Amino acid sequence: MKKLILLLALLSPSIARANTVTPQFTTGNMTSNTVTTQTIKEVTKKEVMGAAVKTWSGTNVTASGNITAADTTFTVKDDTKAWTLETTTRAAGLIEKWDITTDYTINSTTNSYSVFSQ
Repeated sequence: MKKLILLLALLSPSIARANTVTPQFTTGNMTSNTVTTQTIKEVTKKEVMGAAVKTWSGTNVTASGNITAADTTFTVKDDTKAWTLETTTRAAGLIEKWDITTDYTINSTTNSYSVFSQ
């Protein structure tokens, strides 16, 4: 009989009960500080290509022919007056090149303060 009671006690479902948890504090606070540093490198590369250029401008000056001709000469119209002459010659190809590197450093700080009580 004792074996039967023991067997029934072992096979019968048991009831699970939760214990009440009581915190061991009444009030409190928490401070959190987060510091973040970000580094960014920006690289700019630019190349400008251009066509061949051969021009002239001036005052009181006359060209003997087309500026693109190799044997073109310039003469002053009136020797008694001031004169100016500007010629520009550029071969086709690369006329401008940029290689720029910029470094950025960004620092940020986040502070938080929490207060809690029961």
